[in-house]
Amino acid sequence: MTALIVCHFVLAACARPLVRWLGARAFIVLALPPAATTCWALAQWDTAASGASVTWSWAWMPDYGVSVDLRLDALAELMVLLAAGVGTLVLLYCASYFSDDTPRLAGFAGNLLAFAGAMLALVLSDDLISLYVFWELTTVFSYLLIGYDSEQRHSRRSALQALTVTTLGGLAMLIGFLIFGQEAGTYRISAILTDPPPAGAAVEAAVLLILCGALSKSAVWPFSLWLPNAMAAPTPVSAYLHAAAMVKAGVYLVARLAPGFADVPAWRPVVMVLGAATMLLGGWRALRLNDLKIVLAYGTVSQLGFLTLLAGIGNRDLALAAAAMILGHALFKAPLFLVTGIVDHAAGTRDLRRLSGVGRALPHVCAVAVLAAASMAALPPLLGFAAKEAAFEALLHGDAADRWALGVAVVGSMLTVAYTVRFLWGGFLRKPGVPDTPVHRVGPAFLAPPAVLALCALVLGPGVGWTDRLLSAYADAFPASAHPYHLALWHGWGTALLLSAVATAGGAVLFAARDTVTRLSRRIAWPTADSVFGHVLLGLERLSLQVTGFVQRGSLSVYLATTLLVMLAGQLAVLIADRPWHGAAPPRLWDVPLQGVVAALTCAAALLCLTVRRRMKAVVLAGLTGYGTALLFVVQGGPDLALTQFCVETVSMIVFVLVLRRMPVHFQESVSSWRRATRIPVALAAAATVSVVVWVAAAARTAPPAGAAMVEETAHHGLKDVVATILVDLRAWDTMGESAVLAAAAVGVTSLIYLHRRAEGTVAPPEVRGHTAWSVTAAPLTGVPRGDEGAPERGWLAAGGTLAPEHRSVVFEVVTRLLFHPVLVLSVYLLFCAENMPGGGFVGGLVAGLALITRYLAGGRFELAEAAPLQPGLFTGLGLFLSTGVALLGLFDGTVLHAWTYHGRLPLIGDYEFGTPVIFDCGVYLLVLGVVLDIVRALGAKIDRQIERAAAEKAAGRTPGPEHDTGEATP
Repeated sequence: MTALIVCHFVLAACARPLVRWLGARAFIVLALPPAATTCWALAQWDTAASGASVTWSWAWMPDYGVSVDLRLDALAELMVLLAAGVGTLVLLYCASYFSDDTPRLAGFAGNLLAFAGAMLALVLSDDLISLYVFWELTTVFSYLLIGYDSEQRHSRRSALQALTVTTLGGLAMLIGFLIFGQEAGTYRISAILTDPPPAGAAVEAAVLLILCGALSKSAVWPFSLWLPNAMAAPTPVSAYLHAAAMVKAGVYLVARLAPGFADVPAWRPVVMVLGAATMLLGGWRALRLNDLKIVLAYGTVSQLGFLTLLAGIGNRDLALAAAAMILGHALFKAPLFLVTGIVDHAAGTRDLRRLSGVGRALPHVCAVAVLAAASMAALPPLLGFAAKEAAFEALLHGDAADRWALGVAVVGSMLTVAYTVRFLWGGFLRKPGVPDTPVHRVGPAFLAPPAVLALCALVLGPGVGWTDRLLSAYADAFPASAHPYHLALWHGWGTALLLSAVATAGGAVLFAARDTVTRLSRRIAWPTADSVFGHVLLGLERLSLQVTGFVQRGSLSVYLATTLLVMLAGQLAVLIADRPWHGAAPPRLWDVPLQGVVAALTCAAALLCLTVRRRMKAVVLAGLTGYGTALLFVVQGGPDLALTQFCVETVSMIVFVLVLRRMPVHFQESVSSWRRATRIPVALAAAATVSVVVWVAAAARTAPPAGAAMVEETAHHGLKDVVATILVDLRAWDTMGESAVLAAAAVGVTSLIYLHRRAEGTVAPPEVRGHTAWSVTAAPLTGVPRGDEGAPERGWLAAGGTLAPEHRSVVFEVVTRLLFHPVLVLSVYLLFCAENMPGGGFVGGLVAGLALITRYLAGGRFELAEAAPLQPGLFTGLGLFLSTGVALLGLFDGTVLHAWTYHGRLPLIGDYEFGTPVIFDCGVYLLVLGVVLDIVRALGAKIDRQIERAAAEKAAGRTPGPEHDTGEATP
């Protein structure tokens, strides 16, 4: 079964070339994996029906007890047959539904097949975590399928709405799964159901959270709003996802967990009340709609409520009826959706007010629709009748709550009959005063998929006993009743048959009084879930605007004070509540006197920074505090940290200086006394609190330091540099997070400067491009503006001649030319020597970035463009790709970021050892280089261009203004 699931995803990845080669006929090829899965599932029928199971397991994350466990039992067999069998027919239907020139057809085909694979993996999963993974995969693929027509606003909104509702429910469900796993000691579903955790507050909370996810997936009220709007998707999507597959996932989860948790006090009230409400509200809503597809959508909502009600009550006979209804619903609702697509395709409309006489023009289509609709209305001798008879019979012999549910089921069945007849009348019969709708004929290949499904509903009505063995194998997981019910088309005259007749007659009366019912329903119509959802979103947006307007005042001092005060409140609360200083060792001022000297100088630089009025002096003094911290690292014996701190401070000071070019030389006038009086206490309190917390944290340690174990681990692997090992192996997760933060920071900085285009003004002129500019014999540049006769005759840099003479330095250019390549080589050396010496990808990337910064400072923005002609985003993206790829590579061994080491021997070189942490570090190197380059281009080269433009406008006698023509922001 694993190979079959993988085949779905592999062939889905090949959908684009297949569609390009075969057009819409590619769907026939894409139907092969689900067809093979259907055949395999049929071959396993006897195994599943006997109560046995087929299992497969792979230890995914053994350290966390998470594995990919697949298990085919009776319930999974039913769901696999529906997901694969209906999926096969829907894919064949697509070959006729779409034309070869349909836009974005390849993406649609791949997404549909990938969804089928994810759905199969979901129903076969026997592990809660892997089930959640495939659950969310179905959410993602359904989002792409619903939003297929992305040019339409309604499609985009419907896709986003479905994604929002089901994802929020899925997150709640994940929390419930985690609680289940902790309480039961395992994430294996079969083990949890065999020995459920004892009932308690945690289990009840987990049950409610899991039901939240299940009900949101199956569009049960109050989560039913997304399903009718999802009809914006093409008809094949509605027939598959919203009749046979995705919406059944929630019902499947309820049915799967009911044997172990139906007795939890919170379970039955939720599924019974919400299932009953959904059945009635969905059916009532379907009576007054005019789009055939939307009528079926609300009918689906109603049926899903009924299925949830049956599957969640938790007794053997109702579980059997629920399984039969799941099968019956797929076999009548999927063909009805497909028939609606045929009608829409042939007549050009789905509005039942405009359709007339279609049944005469398309008699075979009408026959298939009548057959499927009869099963939906539970008329004999179809499967829908046998399944509903089983439900009525089981509810009749239940307790008081079950008999109350029986009344709801009868009323809901009346509504089902009414909107079923209305569907047939509106879609196929002639209407007075409405001219016959012109239609074109449809081919047999177009009609075959819905015909096969409808015929299955007809055959399985008299032959429902054949399915009884399989469905009973699932139902037998519940406590046995005194007289177990078995599926059959005819159980004789009885109350259940009478209730079926009452439901059918009541539905016919509702249809006959359809005009009155429509007027009444519109008169007492409540707000729709869609409108409520829209108003809630609008209210949240307004609230967020008000909160943002209140908090974001545009004052850096307010932001900093807010941060410090929140930090103070949290830390003081902990200090006062726990009093951790009792028993703590007295503070030690320093290990060696040199630490005190460096700390004193650092503090002096920080205090002087508060007294100066020139911005440049403040930047230099602030930089000295960073260099002082680096010296403390050196004294403490941390050369890696010191080297990193030196490089970071150097880059930061250069960036500060670049920014200061567009700012006043001096700070604003002195701050008022009352503001100073409020800021000083906050600053002093923050400093004192942090000092106390650091002392207490260091002196009141109870656990052994983690550093000792890391040192031993590093030595065990034959490495010498502990810090580098921590960064790329032991704590690689932290490094990944920091890399993502760096990339986000670079995007944020550049977004403040560039609004639309980033490349304009960063490409060197043709005269300064090419490697010949670095040649010793290169001729002087002549095609770009040059200075006076005193300018250097030889271009030491590629674009140095683009600078004005007063901005050039021959010494700086010569030094830059001599050192640029050695510094780059040094950065690569630092990258690869990190295992045994100070270095690493972070420091190496900073050093490479400093080399590019030197080129920029010596030759200007065109020199930077010549030194780094590629976009910074390429470096950043490639770095993230490498780091993430190495992290995911570890999944093949069961652990994310697992280190792989390769040993070998090369001629002339000898033995070598190569590990995946090196590739991870290469990703960090590229990412840091891209971040530095991005920031320098934004705050250096871009500001240069703004200064040049402002000077040119001033020289021309114009007032400098915003750069409207480039779409770029002016700081």
